[in-house]
Amino acid sequence: MSLLEELQKRSGNVCELCAATDNLEVYEVQPKTTGGLDGSLLGCSTCIGQIEDADATDANHWRCLNDSMWSEHEPVKVIAWRMLSRLKGEGWPKDLLDMLYLEDETLAWAKETGEGLAESEKIIHRDVNGVILENGDNVVLIKDLKVKGSSMVAKQGTAVRRISLDRENAEFIEGKVGPTQIVIITKYVKKI
Repeated sequence: MSLLEELQKRSGNVCELCAATDNLEVYEVQPKTTGGLDGSLLGCSTCIGQIEDADATDANHWRCLNDSMWSEHEPVKVIAWRMLSRLKGEGWPKDLLDMLYLEDETLAWAKETGEGLAESEKIIHRDVNGVILENGDNVVLIKDLKVKGSSMVAKQGTAVRRISLDRENAEFIEGKVGPTQIVIITKYVKKI
């Protein structure tokens, strides 16, 4: 059974956030690396579009979280927490956020994108040109880099796909060079 079919079965063929029935697709909740059923939800194009573009967020659309925040599925709860955190300035989301309980591990996952933090508190990763890097971006190395703990050298021009950001330090990202997962300093990469 495909992931889409499993999510359709789990959700009853409706958006797991707003219960819409049209334009449903799989949404992988970042930065969960496992993806699959435990890292994804079934969402409509309206919800997914607003999750990915904070400027397009319509606060009234997210009143649906009053119901979906009680889901038994972790990815749904994570997105509910993130959207309520984004909208807490509206008033009503703050009340829902106060009622929402997440296990420590789930809450850590929800906080990994920095949603809900003031702009001054967010750790922002930038490449050599000052371009903001996000989880899942692709970058290219601008210099040969020796990989600590091995004899491998990552060559200039090597593409690193689907990077993940270090939430503690703005200078570090992680990505795979060949089969090896390495930590890379952001001043040695350029977003592609």
